[in-house]
This record gives sequence, C-alpha cells and structure tokens, in this order.
Amino acid sequence: MKILALAVLLTSACLGQTTAPDPASIDRIWQKANSKFDTTRQAILQDVAREANAGPFHPDWQSLQNYQTPQWYEDAKFGIFIHWGLYSVPAFANEWYSRNMYQPDSPEFKHHVATYGPQSKFGYKDFIPLFKAEHFDPQQWARLFREAGAKYVVPVAEHHDGFPIYGSNLTDWCAAKMGPKRDLLGDLAKAIRAEGLHFGASSHRSEHDWFFDGGRKFDSDVSDPRYAAFYGPAHPRLLRDGYDHNLIEDWTYVSPEFADDWLARTAEIVEKYHPDLLYFDWWIGQSSFRDHVTRFAAFYYNQAAKTGGVVINYKDHAFQENSATLDVERGQLTDIQQRHWQTDTSISNASWGYLPNDTYKTPEFIIHLLADVVSKNGNLLLNVTPRPDGTIPGQEQQILREVGTWLKMNGEAIYGTRPWKKYGEGPTVAAGGAFHDTDTKPYTPEDFRFTIKDSTLYAIELGWPADGKVTIRSLGSGSLDGRTIQSVSLLGSEAKIVWQQQPDGLHVELPAQPPGKYAFALRVPLQ
Repeated sequence: MKILALAVLLTSACLGQTTAPDPASIDRIWQKANSKFDTTRQAILQDVAREANAGPFHPDWQSLQNYQTPQWYEDAKFGIFIHWGLYSVPAFANEWYSRNMYQPDSPEFKHHVATYGPQSKFGYKDFIPLFKAEHFDPQQWARLFREAGAKYVVPVAEHHDGFPIYGSNLTDWCAAKMGPKRDLLGDLAKAIRAEGLHFGASSHRSEHDWFFDGGRKFDSDVSDPRYAAFYGPAHPRLLRDGYDHNLIEDWTYVSPEFADDWLARTAEIVEKYHPDLLYFDWWIGQSSFRDHVTRFAAFYYNQAAKTGGVVINYKDHAFQENSATLDVERGQLTDIQQRHWQTDTSISNASWGYLPNDTYKTPEFIIHLLADVVSKNGNLLLNVTPRPDGTIPGQEQQILREVGTWLKMNGEAIYGTRPWKKYGEGPTVAAGGAFHDTDTKPYTPEDFRFTIKDSTLYAIELGWPADGKVTIRSLGSGSLDGRTIQSVSLLGSEAKIVWQQQPDGLHVELPAQPPGKYAFALRVPLQ
C-alpha cells in the first residue's frame, strides 16, 4: 500500500496536482524495486569491507596516496575507449539521449516524440529489445584494436543510463538478461586478453542517481514504479543541470542506499572481470560518495597487490592528488607532469556514442595528439562508437588502422618512453584544459615533441619540411648536460642522415621522400 500511495503521489506531481514526494520517498520506491538483490549486495559489500582493510592500502586518503602507477600503463601510451549501449539505438544528438529525451525543451525530446511517440508510451526502456548486438564479434574487435597499436581497451560497462552491458547479479536490467541476452563485457574481456592487450572497464553509475529526473516533471514512464529498478531514484538535479566541470559539488540528494549500490556494482565488476583499469566519470567526486570511493579504492588496490598493478582514472577532484591517475576529458596539458596522466577523446566529433552522420578526426590529428600527450608523461585513450548491431563503422576502422600503421613504424618513439627534460619545441602550443583538444592550431614541420628511452632520445617532427632540412633548437651543442650525440637516424628509413650539431641547434638533412605520413621520428642516441 505504501508503494501504491507513493506511486499516486508521483503521478499526481507529474500532472501538477500536488507537490512531488520528498527524496527519501522516491528512494524507497527504488530500494523496494531492487530488494530482491539485497542479500547479494550485502555479500559484496562485506567482501569490500574485508579486502579494503586486508592489504597495503587502507580506506583513507593518506594511505591511498602511496599508490604508484604500474609500469605496464606508463609503457602502454595508447588505449581504446568504447561507448556502446542502449543510447546507440536511437543514435541521435549524443550519448546523453537517455537523459535529454525527458527534457521538454531539448531537441532530443522533440525528436523522440516525433519518431517514437510520447514518453509515457515509448520510454527509454523500450529501446532494450532493439539493442540486439546481432553482429558483435569480440575477436574481430580485439584484432582491430591490436592492429591500431592500442595496448589496453576500456569498454563502458555501465553508462549514466543504468543499463550494464555485462551479466550483473545486482539487477535484471542488463544486457545478459535483456536485449542481446549476452554478457557483452565478459566476451570482450576474453577476446582482448587473448590478443595480449590489457582489459579495463568504465563505470558511470554514480550519475544514474539523477540522470532521469526530467521524467518526473511530466507524464512519463520514469515515474512508473514498475520500472523504478531501471530508471533509478531520478532525484532532481539541484544547483546545476548539465555538464559543468568547474563546479565540484552540488546539492543533489544521494541516499546511503544508492551509494552502497554504487559500491557493490563497481566491486562486482572487479570480482567478475578483474580489470586492469577502472575509469570513472566526474560525479563520484560528490561528498556523498567520498567514504565509498576510499573504500572501493583500497579494495581494488589491495586485490591488485596480489597479482599486479592496476589503474583508476578519475576526473577533476574526484580523487585526492597522487591516489589515482588523472584523466583530462577531451583536453591536453601544457607541460610535462610529474605524475602520469591520461587524456580521453573520441574518434568522432559530435558524440561518444554512435551517430549515423557523425564526422571523424583525421589520423594526423590523432597521431599529433598522441605525440604531444606522450611527451608530457601522458596516455591517449581514444574512443570508438559501435553501432547497436555490434559493428564498428568502416571509417573508424580505417582511421584506427592508419594510426596502427604509423605506430608500427614509429612506435619505438612512443611505447615504453618517458618525458625528456622538455616536452618539445616549435610555434604550436597545445590549448590546455578539458574540452579544448580541438582548439589547438595545426602543427607544423617546425614543431617537435621529445621522448626518451634509456639513453636514446627521440625527436618527433609533426610535419615534413618542404626543403628536407630541419634545425632542432633544443639539441644544440651544450644543451645535453654534457652528453654527446652519437648518430641520427630516421625511423622507417634506411637512408643515411646528414647531421651537424651547432650552438644554435641540431641541423639535419632528411631524405628526399618521407618514409610515411603525418609525423616523423628521429632516433638520437646519446652518450
């Protein structure tokens, strides 16, 4: 009766007949809908509590700041991100369709009503039968990513929409039980590891607390208690309604039960799939999650201490500095960082998820971005956007293979390297900060990015000079702290390179024809 009464309140609120129920009332509906998993959830939480205090790490920031980035990750440099889920079915605007289709003033709302009908009749849940993944071939995907030169792969296990692409024991609303009826994440994990790549996973579960709040404001299926387990609490977003990385905290309600569910679901991914990396979106930085975040990190790091190093990627201020690896979304940093970091961007321009008419970044853009990021002690995580049937668009495959061809020739200057004393030289400076990756002006043949491996320095030239002559100002005589240049060679070329070190720089005469495209790496052994 209590649930029915709350449902009436929700419906009445949507029709403007009364005030909306308080957050705790909304939460009780969601908790009741998920109560069948209470025993399993509690068992996982007990595992977390035990492991978080049974190793070198403890669930507090002082302990977590002893974290060290594993060598495999520092050596890897290049990974693949995958946004694939229910949002790939409507394939309109971007991967936030699930939220925006319930925002009355949005283009997604208008498109949805015109295409599928009102949200009370056809809601986001109704895309599930259309997400079939009927042509999904995980082995084919893994081979493509290896050919692209990636060393790790990070599928989004669950996006803000709350539909995991794995087999969860904490919800019936997942790809293993509905839609494809297949553990997509598990199948992909096996294929990725079979190709010798590291497997990661991304969880955006925390944002699910409020993601469907727009559906509370009018007659929609979000307020139907039958679907509460899927749509989540859908609490009103307070103080802001959008993507604002400059605002660290807001006043959106998060119940202890939802925070516990977040912790259990995230730990479930670790226990079932043992990812080498976990990537989180920004909202785990909210104060309501802080205690749960430290418990999870200690749990994850302690488990990894038994087998090898793992990585947590975070954004903004979600983690204390030095306790995990910073990720700068769609952006770059302007200089070398002492701590290893990562940027993530999408191969596509408009969306992280599949759109039929999206445009794409060029191989040259991606390679130049990779060289710049690696020179500053970072990794590049490049996102791809599979279709709902499980195929990756042909243009994306072609771009990935072009990047892979470049890395086959020039990977020596990327993989396993470390920053030199300066990241580079030249007229082009990367625009710093998140969401500025496409603001950087095109690079020129005068732009170099430096990396070093043992006693070999690499100078990556971001263009081919018209006259074949270059001067690297940073490598002039007296600039190498007493070390001397032994030789100069061009990766991918057998041509003898004529060079001379002078006070104003290292003068190099390149072959008549470049050995490849996009960027060119000079090998400079030092003694």
